[in-house]
Amino acid sequence: MDPEDRKPGRISGDSARAFALAWSLPFSLVVPMILGGGVGFLLDRWLHTKPIFMLVLGILGLGIGVREVVKAAALLDKKDGG
Repeated sequence: MDPEDRKPGRISGDSARAFALAWSLPFSLVVPMILGGGVGFLLDRWLHTKPIFMLVLGILGLGIGVREVVKAAALLDKKDGG
């Protein structure tokens, strides 16, 4: 390890990657749900239906978001050797 990496206030590459992943996970969870709900809302308005499409596509988006978070956590765990 390079002595430059051990200076106080300096973030190592692994720490920076973990920090970036920690900031991206909430967006990976929320954005698909919002997009699914938004598309469902537009479909409901277009087809004059009750909010069935908004609920179904919002829940589908939530499932996709959870899958992405689990995939990212598994990848991080695999990189850490766990």
